[in-house]
Amino acid sequence: MPERTITLIVVDDHPVVRDGLRGMFESADGFVVLGEASGGVAGVELALRVDPDVVLMDLRMPDGGGVDAIAALTRRGARAKVLVLTTYDTDSDTIPAIEAGATGYLLKDAPREELFTAVRAAAEGRTVLSPAVASRLVSRVRTPVAGSESLSAREREVLGLVARGTSNREIAAGLFISEATVKTHLTHIYAKLGVKDRAAAVAVGYDRKILG
Repeated sequence: MPERTITLIVVDDHPVVRDGLRGMFESADGFVVLGEASGGVAGVELALRVDPDVVLMDLRMPDGGGVDAIAALTRRGARAKVLVLTTYDTDSDTIPAIEAGATGYLLKDAPREELFTAVRAAAEGRTVLSPAVASRLVSRVRTPVAGSESLSAREREVLGLVARGTSNREIAAGLFISEATVKTHLTHIYAKLGVKDRAAAVAVGYDRKILG
C-alpha cells in the first residue's frame, strides 16, 4: 500500500535554505510543500491557515523565533507537528524547543533520507531525536542511577523501538501484544527512568547505555 502524502511548510529566514528544502521534498514522492515563511510569526499564521501535517521550523530567526512559534502553535491547538531543523544543538536551544511542544529535533546536516524519514515519523506524532540531540536532553532529565530500577528485557525492547520512532501501534504489532500493554510498559519505563515522556526516555536511554 503506498504511503500517504504528507503536507508540510518550511519556516526559515534563509531563502536558500527554504528553496533547497522545498526542492528536496517536491522532488520526492509522498510530500507536498504547501508554503514557506521567513519568520516565526508568519510561520504560525501560515500553519494555521493551510493546516499542514508537519512544520519544518528553524529556531533563530529575526521575525519571531522558533521556540515562541512552537509554543504559539501548541497554545492555539494547531494539528501540525513541528520538526525543528536547525544548525544549533546547544542546551539553550534544544530544551526550550522540546518543552514548547516540538515533536522532533534534527540538525541541518542530517542526510536527505533521514530527513524524509523524520518528517514521516513526525507526521504520525512520533518523537524524532538524533542521538546527538537526545544526549543534550540528559542534563535536564538525569536522575541518580543508584535510585532507579533496571529495565526488564521487554522494557528495553520497547524503549529501543521508541528510539527508532516506532508508534505504539507498530510496537504492539511487532511484539504481538496489545497497545494497552505497550502503554503499560511505557508507564513503567518512565517511572523507572524518572522521566515524563518519550523524548526524555530516549535521552536517558542513550545516556545510561541502555540504547546503543
